[in-house]
Amino acid sequence: MTSLDDGEPYLDPSLTIEQRVADLLDRMTLEEKIGQLAGSYVGTLAEGPHGVDDVIDEIDEYHVGAVAPFGWGGSPNESLEDAIDAARQLQTHAVEETRLGVPLLFAADAIHGHAYIKESTVFPNNLGAAATWCPDLVERTAEITAAEMRVTGAAQNYSPTCDVARDPRWGRTGETYGESPFLVGTLAASEIRGYQGDDLDETSVLATAKHFPAYGDPTRGEDAAPVDVSSHTLRNVLLPPFETALEEDVGAVMPCYNSIDGEPAHGSRRFLTDLLREELGFDGVVVSDWNGITQLHEEHRTAGTPIEAARQTREAGLDIGSVAGGEHARHVRELIERGDLSEQLIEASAERVLRAKFALGLFEDPYPDREAEDVLGAPEHLDVAREAVRKSLTLLQNDGDVLPLDDGVDEVFVTGPNADEIVHQNGGWSCNADTGVPGTTIREGIVDAVADDTVVTHEPGSDITAPVDIDAAAERAAESDVAVVALGEDWYLHEFGPSAETDGETGEFPTRNELSLPDAQRELVDAVAKTGTPVVAVLVTGRPLAIEWLSEAVPAILMAYHPGRVGGEVIGETLFGEAEPGGRLPISIPRSAATLPTYFNHRPHPHPIGPDEHPASYDPLFEFGHGLSYTTVEYESIEVGGDVIRPGEDVTVRVTLANTGDRLGSEVVQVFGRDEFSSVVTPVRELWAFERAELAPGERATVELRIGADQVGLFERSRDGRDDAGSLRLFVGDRTFDLDVRPIDR
Repeated sequence: MTSLDDGEPYLDPSLTIEQRVADLLDRMTLEEKIGQLAGSYVGTLAEGPHGVDDVIDEIDEYHVGAVAPFGWGGSPNESLEDAIDAARQLQTHAVEETRLGVPLLFAADAIHGHAYIKESTVFPNNLGAAATWCPDLVERTAEITAAEMRVTGAAQNYSPTCDVARDPRWGRTGETYGESPFLVGTLAASEIRGYQGDDLDETSVLATAKHFPAYGDPTRGEDAAPVDVSSHTLRNVLLPPFETALEEDVGAVMPCYNSIDGEPAHGSRRFLTDLLREELGFDGVVVSDWNGITQLHEEHRTAGTPIEAARQTREAGLDIGSVAGGEHARHVRELIERGDLSEQLIEASAERVLRAKFALGLFEDPYPDREAEDVLGAPEHLDVAREAVRKSLTLLQNDGDVLPLDDGVDEVFVTGPNADEIVHQNGGWSCNADTGVPGTTIREGIVDAVADDTVVTHEPGSDITAPVDIDAAAERAAESDVAVVALGEDWYLHEFGPSAETDGETGEFPTRNELSLPDAQRELVDAVAKTGTPVVAVLVTGRPLAIEWLSEAVPAILMAYHPGRVGGEVIGETLFGEAEPGGRLPISIPRSAATLPTYFNHRPHPHPIGPDEHPASYDPLFEFGHGLSYTTVEYESIEVGGDVIRPGEDVTVRVTLANTGDRLGSEVVQVFGRDEFSSVVTPVRELWAFERAELAPGERATVELRIGADQVGLFERSRDGRDDAGSLRLFVGDRTFDLDVRPIDR
């Protein structure tokens, strides 16, 4: 039972956070400090169910200080009412029934909205968000996510994902912002600003940059497989988004499951202390990925026992073991008692965790908001979600200007496995319940978009991997004016599972071995297309798929990603011209899995038998940055303000655009560049700047983009820092410009 009163210094909000932390640490026993580093959960893992009462026991016995009571896939608390009830029970016990009353830090996986709670706003998945190329919009969606999290009691988000996706076979590609380090870093920084605000306070959530330092290029595209990359690729491709996140003062960092250069990140002092803290200057909280500690013993086999795994990860630099629980607390205490771990190391970690709790205002207001039902899924939040979907939908192909459709057509036929599936539409890292998940499906969105006298019919045709009644679908398509076929993937996590919650068994589509759509979906498309009825394919997918056959079979393809709760509504509007498809690809779409890797920023190489004898190194079906519009936007002028960049200076690219069509439209101005000559091999092109412009019919606009010397510098293996000297070439629209980057002494 808490025996302190409000007069204790650490409970005095007028004192500085440093003073409050120091006072609280002086009062804490070693066991209480260790407890701040042991996390727990409510839900079911391999060990079986773990309920609120079990967590309360851990609080009493081990002083557990961080909990995930909801907001993850194994939690039973999917409704707002259940989530708040669990949070209130746990927080009341921690604050009112323990000696010091230290509040719990509740964490959640809320990577595209607080989506594990049914009533929440579910935004497009990260790859869809990246297709907006709109940092301000990403920041606003993060602000909404933070608001919806805080009213449920959650104050840490396991987001943003700073991984650069290098292999679309990887099941977590949809959690990333794509294949450009610059785009990933820019949008991750926007997300951090949205979650944390200018400074952490009672309205913020602690952002968590993950998965440090390299997760997005696993061997074979297999989730958590080793990332075997050179130091050059690590430094110039995979690490830069994390550096951008740290510059934005991200509050927490999560290591990756992988090993890099033979060292699993969770047990690597080289990565978590030497690189993250000492070189990059991070002073926030390092939190384990779910089972990252036990994996050192059970799967990486760098630790012979569980207690040795605890020692490795503590010495590496970990602060919170997210689901490590009482067992981890016991291990840490035993290591200290036998002299294998220092108390000072534990105190430094506890200090970082407590500093975050004070900054988040948890000591003043630790409880969920009783008015939370007015916040989750609020109308203004859903309006922002609609904007995000509009700007993410990417028109890949529109032969014969099939789109937009006429809303006055007599009959529209809707088919496909994703035509009427809200859970698939939301995608992974969201509530996967049989009932009660709100939202508008694609079929429903089309019904809402057409004229009152237009008939909308529906046959599923197939599910994700098996036919349902393809003949019935073909018959209905033949009687219709247009057919919309919603294809793609279902809800999944990690390595396209867990199979108990998805439409297929382990190893079936979607799997890293099958980047093309299953035969059932292909048969459905072929049957519908053979009727002669115009066909529009809508792809609901977490990653780019190999769809060369689809581009030959149908005239129009709309990439919807996993668009979230209002996705069907906006897809309907876009198909019928009430909204423009505003997205541009943040990742290349390959022709087949055989052509991988396919990323635009590949490095050049020799052609031993001549360039004409070598197939193109980069030949995607749809390239990075691609996206069509319903209007035409012309580049009237492109100007570069100077031909020299010196340290600390920028060069300005000024582009004047004109919408020469008769519809509202948008354009994403993309500035690519390359280092013409360098001491090491550099990419054939990289993204260095971008700016989105919205244009009314006939409107002109001028956008300015800035490129700095520090942005284009190369991290060389032979140097301690970045080398900024050299000749650069810029590519803007169809024009090129040459620049000279000079060091200080030139």
